[in-house]
Amino acid sequence: MADQHPGKPRKLRTSVKGPLMFSAFWAVVAFVAVLIFASGGSARAPRFDLAFTAAGIAFIVTLVVAAMLSMSYKENAEHLGKGSGVNLSSAPKPGHGFGAPTTQDPEGNTDGTAQR
Repeated sequence: MADQHPGKPRKLRTSVKGPLMFSAFWAVVAFVAVLIFASGGSARAPRFDLAFTAAGIAFIVTLVVAAMLSMSYKENAEHLGKGSGVNLSSAPKPGHGFGAPTTQDPEGNTDGTAQR
């Protein structure tokens, strides 16, 4: 855990709160969805057993996925953010590919001088 510093609170990404809140949200969504759809209508009793089972499965699965994703996270090296980059200007380069302006005259000279 390279992001941990003694005496300072952890970032949301490296703390336990983020994945727990994410998993709890999806568990509540699964609980409500299964409670509504598994009962089969308002004439029947709600199926709390299936709703709690679905919420538990959703909580565990999303918690494991979030933990696996957070373990695979790695910061980029500092030198990768520096430099001039590639294709910083969208201006056409003279004589460099399609659509670039050329210095051709109607006689077909490419060096820019006219023949007389």
